[in-house]
Amino acid sequence: MISPELTNLGFDNWFQHKLGASNDSDFEIARISSVNRDNYQITNGRTEAVAELSGQFRFSLNSEIDLPTVGDWVLLSLLNEGTLGVILSVLPRKTVLKRKAAGSRVEYQLIAANIDTAFIIQPCDSDFNPSKMERYLVAVREGGIEPVILLSKSDLAGPETLKAVLDAAGELAGACSIITYSAESGFGLNEIYRLLKRGKTFCLLGSSGAGKTTLINQLAGEDAFSTGTVREKDGKGRHTTTRRYLSVLEGGTVLIDTPGLREFGNIEASSGLASVFAEIEQIGEGCRFRNCSHTGEDGCLVMQALNAGRLKQERYENYLKLKRESARYQMSYAEKRKKDKLQGRMYKAIMKQKTWEKPRDS
Repeated sequence: MISPELTNLGFDNWFQHKLGASNDSDFEIARISSVNRDNYQITNGRTEAVAELSGQFRFSLNSEIDLPTVGDWVLLSLLNEGTLGVILSVLPRKTVLKRKAAGSRVEYQLIAANIDTAFIIQPCDSDFNPSKMERYLVAVREGGIEPVILLSKSDLAGPETLKAVLDAAGELAGACSIITYSAESGFGLNEIYRLLKRGKTFCLLGSSGAGKTTLINQLAGEDAFSTGTVREKDGKGRHTTTRRYLSVLEGGTVLIDTPGLREFGNIEASSGLASVFAEIEQIGEGCRFRNCSHTGEDGCLVMQALNAGRLKQERYENYLKLKRESARYQMSYAEKRKKDKLQGRMYKAIMKQKTWEKPRDS
């Protein structure tokens, strides 16, 4: 039977089924609330503790993506009267939000796991970035998460700018909801409140300065997270969130805040691209060649739609850019994983050999 404390944190029958017979009365079920450099903060709804990975679990890891992230459910042992945890395993993830690690390194960076809804926040003013929103939508859809677009700072945008932003967001959103709001005036906040549900996990995703921390303070009803100083020239605050953190609102909603993301690359994004660019994928199904690249082959219906004006040039170019980028990263990642596996096998073989060669006690 699932305890009410775990249910309030989002643990449901799906996780109970995945847990199966592995559950043992000696082990605790908890959720990762934050990730530190050398340990994790965990909560089971009753207590919070610092936890570390067990040696066996660490040794069994195949890649960084197997490490716990914020929102993960873990099995652990609690020691020192519940103040210290030893993580033994991570339960399967229902959903996961990840991106390519920043910089030149081709590796996944986990943002958060087991999210029900992602609030993608973009400002209504001149900082609105359709291309970045497409990237967020692709990652969210790829992870199996329901997106909701929140257009912040509506009070700073004039009528013409606001209409242009709404039109652009509407073209990108597909079937997902769009809410325009202002944390300063309170406009639109009730629409956001109505989406929040006890035991469901929401994630805030957006660039620095989009208004994530201000919104989370509104939802929490207090200054739970700090915001930066306000710039005099435009009245905008600087985002000061530096790491991902899971918290539970008074109404029982689980909320994950994330740092502002300057770049957002997708490694594997086939299903995300198919969802976000559904109209292009649908047209492409009728192309003469099954592996049509939509760049000039005979019988390409996508190119025909582009030339006829039924498909916008910018939309088409963004689709190709994200598709090529994803394929390139995926190939590099596969090569890296192959090398890592070979190195891992060599390391384990060496460790095993050392164990066999260990001298007997005299």
